[in-house]
Amino acid sequence: MSADTGASAVEAMAAAFERKAVDRELIIGVIGLGYVGLPLAEGFVGRGFRVLAYDPDTAKVEAIRAGRTYIRHISDERVAAMAASGRLDATTDADRLAEADALLMCVPTPLNVHREPDLSFVEACARTISVRLRPGQLVVLESTTYPGTSEELIRPILEQASGLKAGADFAIAYSPEREDPGNIQFGATSIPKVVGADTEAERRMATAVYAPLTQVVPVSDLKTAEAVKLTENIFRLVNIALVNELKVVFESMGIDIWEVVDAAKTKPFGYMPFYPGPGLGGHCIAIDPFYLTWKARAHGEQTRFIELAGDVVTAMPKRVVEHVAEALSTARAKAINGARILVVGLAYKKNVDDMRESPSLHVIRMLRERGAAVDYYDPHIPVAPDMAEHPEVAGMASIAWSPEALAAYDCAVICTDHDAVDYAALAEAAPLVVDTRNATARLNGVFAEKIWKA
Repeated sequence: MSADTGASAVEAMAAAFERKAVDRELIIGVIGLGYVGLPLAEGFVGRGFRVLAYDPDTAKVEAIRAGRTYIRHISDERVAAMAASGRLDATTDADRLAEADALLMCVPTPLNVHREPDLSFVEACARTISVRLRPGQLVVLESTTYPGTSEELIRPILEQASGLKAGADFAIAYSPEREDPGNIQFGATSIPKVVGADTEAERRMATAVYAPLTQVVPVSDLKTAEAVKLTENIFRLVNIALVNELKVVFESMGIDIWEVVDAAKTKPFGYMPFYPGPGLGGHCIAIDPFYLTWKARAHGEQTRFIELAGDVVTAMPKRVVEHVAEALSTARAKAINGARILVVGLAYKKNVDDMRESPSLHVIRMLRERGAAVDYYDPHIPVAPDMAEHPEVAGMASIAWSPEALAAYDCAVICTDHDAVDYAALAEAAPLVVDTRNATARLNGVFAEKIWKA
């Protein structure tokens, strides 16, 4: 085949794909129906596309078919509306991936025990696609990863198993997920989508998929798009680490960091507020920056700033425990050893039921190591699931909330500021409250003698 003939074929593939997108005739395949995949599927269904939603987890697929949610901030009503639309087909049958025109990979990218990228889910997903890949399809990775993943890992897997060539027979693109669980202001149809691909035709195909959903921001290639998501989360990591370090310094001077930030954010330019807390959690900020750290080493570069920021936030749970010890000793003349302590909030952030990498888990472990009897209360997590990294919390159940139950603890430690928690009732009933989130600020000084900021 001549170069002109090849170029013509690629152009024809892209043009046909674009026409199907405009006419809403594309079948969108969403692989992985978690915090990213489920709202993405909902967005495409709402825009009139047929969606093939694939997940090997039978429980998730059955829940979707029955119109039931398994993610707290996505209601039963929303899932039921998707199921009733007639445009969502949830399946555990991987062979059906050949039916989709676009395959969007929304799978986890954790770190292993050595804080190195664990791409086992991405690799397994690519292999699942590869033996079912057909000409004309578009494959997009949405999972956060290091620059080079799509080119160095996904493309070889797809090409070798299928015998097809990327950029000629099928297309590869990268579009980082920007989902913010629990954020009611921004979602899949209101957050711009960055799209990167190594050829113009592939970039056009990816743009055609996401343009009906939201604003598209095209970038020049795959690795640039991969770098965008890392940059976003590294920005947050560094600034959260900075405000936590400032908190420690200002605390030694008798200055309230929360008051400082509230005043500083009145400046209409040159400043963006970030807030301290008990540490970092979730599937993004606590993990993603270290994908770049790992990749940088392969290029002979160091990421000292990122690693220092990681050290700062990693140390915060220990500081919380030290604050608890000081508060118990000063206010209750009691040691942590033998104390009954209630951790308020098990999720990593407010108003969600996601406890991945939650700093609360580290606080619970450290308190127990120092001899405390620890329970938790979280209105969104009635029972803690099994977690390989934190077997000590598996099966723990949230306490029943009552003034009598709260009064039985020596100290309550607010680690997550859920809106559903009655902080006035907590401060009234508990003999001592250590607040890592400034959640009790809304009480306007009432019960101030019981409350310690940490």
